Amino acid sequence: MARLAQTAGLSEVQTEILSTVRQFVDKEIIPRAQELEHTDTYPAEIVDGMKEMGLFGITIPEEYGGLGESLLTYALVVEEIARGWMSVSGVINTHFIVAHMIARHGTDEQKRRFLPRMATGEVRGAFSMSEPGLGSDVAAISTKATRDGDQYVVDGTKMWLTNGGTSNLVALLARTDEGADRPHRNLTTFLVEKPEGYGEVMPGLTIPGKIDKMGYKGVDTTEAVFDGFRIDAADVLGEAPGSGFGFMMDGIEVGRVNVSARACGIAIRAFELAVEYAQQRTTFGKPIAEHQAIAFKLADMATKVEAAHLMMVNAARLKDSGARNDVEAGMAKLIASEYCAEVTQEAFRIHGGYGYSTEYEIERLMREAPFLLIGEGTSEIQKTIISKGLLKEYRIRG
Repeated sequence: MARLAQTAGLSEVQTEILSTVRQFVDKEIIPRAQELEHTDTYPAEIVDGMKEMGLFGITIPEEYGGLGESLLTYALVVEEIARGWMSVSGVINTHFIVAHMIARHGTDEQKRRFLPRMATGEVRGAFSMSEPGLGSDVAAISTKATRDGDQYVVDGTKMWLTNGGTSNLVALLARTDEGADRPHRNLTTFLVEKPEGYGEVMPGLTIPGKIDKMGYKGVDTTEAVFDGFRIDAADVLGEAPGSGFGFMMDGIEVGRVNVSARACGIAIRAFELAVEYAQQRTTFGKPIAEHQAIAFKLADMATKVEAAHLMMVNAARLKDSGARNDVEAGMAKLIASEYCAEVTQEAFRIHGGYGYSTEYEIERLMREAPFLLIGEGTSEIQKTIISKGLLKEYRIRG
């Protein structure tokens, strides 16, 4: 068992789950990741394996057919999967966020309708908040849902839907007119069931096709164009128009823990590759690991891996306790994503010229790590969240 990124205080069930997932990663994901990533191929067989293990329902309550595990368990599973290939963790990330939102905020009918099928992976979720010109200003969403009797008519374009083509349930944030004077109170979350695929998948809903990306391949990222799309009012999450901003922010909060876990996973793998290569590659008559310049790099990398893992675990445990964790989740996401980029680059440097070759795994990690600097909010957004939270907590009195 590796020394780094161990988690104290886990139950026997958690330990068994993580052991099973790690074996799956070593046998089924790592040996196939390079080929699938380079051909931008959806990992269908790997996804089927995750379904069989129950990972799509890992946090869904047992009464709905899930495993009923904690956010911490899920985050540690994601860390293991991202260690093998980050794209695979992306397949279940948005699914997990949507399931979390339904379990926390859905009506009883919505829970019964979606969660059992989500637990088996029959229904797979996507998360749709971003728009082409939106950036980080969520309150400026322009996609509009207009009430028409017992339905809404949706018009607008959404961007950066992970699993946009392969999912069949989308949590969509759109602007509605609830008569509130605060912009974020005019936002509503809809649960959109749709067929898988591309093109006009339903009347008024088009998934144009996959967006080509530098990394994060295999998993599809798409737009979604709504043009007169009709959806029942009963498909408003929680049947609570105007509450969509809070629901989505709850999802983003757990999503930031997820991104932290993914960053930890990539950093762990980058360190593993670097420490192995450094003991095999020789210069000037000895392994490069015995040169102080490389040994110090390994020490710095390992320290960053450990620090990021501990902050991620802390943020997950806080959320599980019911406490507010926006600052801690922001800190974890900030540190984990920045350290992931730094550790991966150091591993790349240790590999020298071979690190630039597509035959070596570190080349893939170099293209995957930058995504985590912007996913679920940039580092600058995390600093904004952290500083606002700290100033509120440490505000000078009197």
